Amino acid sequence: MNIPWVKDRHRVWKHVAIVSALVGVVAVVGVAYYIGFSNGFQQTRHIVVEGVSNPTSPSTANFGTFWDVWNLLKQNSVFKNKVQDNQSLVNGAISGMVSSIGDPYTVFFPPQEAKDFTQEISGQFGGIGAEIGTDANNQIIVIAPLKGTPAESAGILAGDQILKIGATSTAELSVEEAVNEIRGPVGTPVTLVILHQGEKTPHTVTIIRATIQVPTLDLEFLNNAGKQDPQGKIAYVKLYNFYEQSASLFQQAAMQALAAHAQGMIIDLRNNPGGYLDAATSISGWFVPKGKLIVQEQFQDPTKTQKYLSSGPALFAGMPVVVIINRGSASASEILTGALKESDGATVIGEKSFGKGTVQEVMPLNDGSMVKITIAHWLTPDGHMIDKNGIMPDIALTVDTSTASTTPTYGNDIDAWVQRAVQVLQQNSSGN
Repeated sequence: MNIPWVKDRHRVWKHVAIVSALVGVVAVVGVAYYIGFSNGFQQTRHIVVEGVSNPTSPSTANFGTFWDVWNLLKQNSVFKNKVQDNQSLVNGAISGMVSSIGDPYTVFFPPQEAKDFTQEISGQFGGIGAEIGTDANNQIIVIAPLKGTPAESAGILAGDQILKIGATSTAELSVEEAVNEIRGPVGTPVTLVILHQGEKTPHTVTIIRATIQVPTLDLEFLNNAGKQDPQGKIAYVKLYNFYEQSASLFQQAAMQALAAHAQGMIIDLRNNPGGYLDAATSISGWFVPKGKLIVQEQFQDPTKTQKYLSSGPALFAGMPVVVIINRGSASASEILTGALKESDGATVIGEKSFGKGTVQEVMPLNDGSMVKITIAHWLTPDGHMIDKNGIMPDIALTVDTSTASTTPTYGNDIDAWVQRAVQVLQQNSSGN
């Protein structure tokens, strides 16, 4: 073994002397520690912390160590300016408590971050246009790039790992922290280090941030050959999200399909990252017979499981339906897919969906901060837990079988997955 300081005899003895001295110190400290440890059980300490309001704690929790560390930071930290801000210390402690449960979707937002989050969910924002989340290893990944956004133009794909954002590694970032790193002024660049699924070598891509207007729905009619045809009897609905306008836009598309006497429907949910529960249940009601189960919401107390039933109009109940999903189909997409598959008999084709089956509730706090907490799991009508499991297709397709695995092209060049859906509709219509 090459130990550099062995070559210097004087340094060797110096280290030996230091070790000997340390042994003596350890012996003294050991006696002192034992005495203090024994007295600690006999004489409890009441810690008074100045400048902190509401210093109470649950009766089953011991906050003594917390206040010990608080005082030690105040007295010893070289970062004096930072430890002088009591509220920042409290916010940091709250963030640590929230993150300790290991759920990337349970997050504490201090006041300014809470304000930013509220603006973010308004539907228009500056960024690259990609929904992100975490995989089973808590790695930041792309759930889905959104149609017509800089992320899609840059070749970002569902399932891509985001290893770095600028100079910042994502290894220790939460989803919200990663989002904040990606966001920035419109027109400015952000550089990502991306690893595509199945590849071993990451690559760097620079994307110019833009104002993101999220699309919602497209409707086309196809003939039995899978070509776009205004007189076709197959309604092809590409649903991009489940935001505020989704249910009303789907209603408009549904009325057009009924007026065209459509005999089958394809619902394309590829790269649809989800959205509002109400939108998913409303759209499900067009297919699932009234009174049948759409989805179940399982809380901390399983006896309080809430069941969402179809309220109709169920005008497409019994119509041959094919749902297309991929690894970018998440959340509300999985709720709709599960409902149509298990309560209406629709055929699901594509890849296993993402597996985002949890419910978050945003709870505002008195000081302007807020906490987003996962409060429930989604279960399909048959009791299948969506989270981490996803929805399995009835007919599995792979990316290699499609010439356009992200967004389908319209006109006379509908992609291979849509062509496969048309074939399945024809088989189902003929009874084969």
